[in-house]
Amino acid sequence: MSNKKKVTKAEKVADIIAILEKEFPETPVPLDHQDPYTLLIAVLLSAQCTDERVNKVTPFLFEKADTPYKMIELEVEEIKSIIRPCGLSPRKSKAIWGLSEILINEYGGEVPQSFEALEALPGVGHKTASVVMSQAFGVPAFPVDTHIHRLAWRWGLSTGKNVVQTEKDCKRLFARELWNKLHLQIIFFGRKFCPARGHNPYACPICSKYGRKAVFEK
Repeated sequence: MSNKKKVTKAEKVADIIAILEKEFPETPVPLDHQDPYTLLIAVLLSAQCTDERVNKVTPFLFEKADTPYKMIELEVEEIKSIIRPCGLSPRKSKAIWGLSEILINEYGGEVPQSFEALEALPGVGHKTASVVMSQAFGVPAFPVDTHIHRLAWRWGLSTGKNVVQTEKDCKRLFARELWNKLHLQIIFFGRKFCPARGHNPYACPICSKYGRKAVFEK
């Protein structure tokens, strides 16, 4: 069993922050992009797809169209053929073309800087909007994907049954000024120490100290 010791929730949160900062003091944005528009497209493509694969596909897409004006000059079928390796290409290609048209017609070709406007775009949910707001515009946000949702449960930070509740719990536990960096640190940490499969909780710097009992019983 783990060698966990009794600590307060505040002490645990502070220690987790310290561990993440020690392991990942730098947090480059995992998705290659040049501006808010290309980031928006890359994040949209990352749904149910790895960042690594997205980064292999976007150079071909952005070579043809790296602005909404260029994107709507492409046929939806052409976009679909380029992004097919990312999965869900029929839906994603329509969303990319559709949101590009909206950006031109309603926002002068610029990506809007509000959650409400972003979430109204085709194919853009709260998580995608949060990534764009935090990484493109520096607005405090805590995007929670399935990986952060899993780790927050493993570490006893949230009992949320879905990413919505997990996001609320994380925002309550962590200082607002840490959100933008912290969510990336958690993603990087999960890839290195706390994967979904083949995870050794005894070797994980956080699970070994704070992992739920169920994590060790798997």
